[in-house]
Parts: sequence; structure tokens; C-alpha cells
Amino acid sequence: MFAFRPVACAVLVASICGIGIATVDSCASGGEVSPIVVVALLFSLAAALGALAKRGRLVCTITAWIWLPLAHLLKHMSGLPDTIHPNSYRSIFYLAVFSLVVALVGMVLGAALMGNFRYDGRRRG
Repeated sequence: MFAFRPVACAVLVASICGIGIATVDSCASGGEVSPIVVVALLFSLAAALGALAKRGRLVCTITAWIWLPLAHLLKHMSGLPDTIHPNSYRSIFYLAVFSLVVALVGMVLGAALMGNFRYDGRRRG
């Protein structure tokens, strides 16, 4: 029988939301969406994941983030026109690093605002 696994469900939701953000970035009607909108969406999603996913928040954030640079990389490799200019591997790498930093900062702030980071000063073990 199928057992409910909260981390697996959170990863699935993060993946679907990450695909949605990459789709908004790549397939906006009438041209490119402002990068600020995409950054705000990614930051908000990562903050929500950091706040809500008590276990596996890093895996969920990476799962949500990876779709954005992956979509640009696949479009570049297949020769399709893209919204990133210049459309080069270097630009895609810079996009990946910047968006990863945004996602990680969002995750940490979301977890901190919900009080999910607790350190009592004692060693465990």
C-alpha cells in the first residue's frame, strides 16, 4: 500500500512550483517577464518552503530552484530562442548562481521567521 511521506510530497510540490516559475520565465505571452518578477517568485517559494518544510527544506529548495537554469540550458542546447541575453553558457551559469543564492536566502529567512532554526548550545551525541 502507498504510505504517506511528507518529504516526498513536499519535493513533488516544490518541483511543480519550480516548473511553474521556469514556465513563467520562458513562455510569457507578449515577450519576456521582468527578471524581478521571477526573482520574487523564486524567493517567495523558497521562503515558504523554508517556513513550512521542517525536514528536507534544503532538498525542496534545490528541487524548486534547479528548473530555472535547467530550462535555459535546455533551450540553449537545442538552439531555441531564449529570453536570456546574451544566450551563452556563461550567462546561464551566472543566472544559476544568482538564483541559487536568492533561493537559499529565501529558505533561510523563511525558516528563521517561523522559528524553525533552534540551537540550544548543547552538543548532541
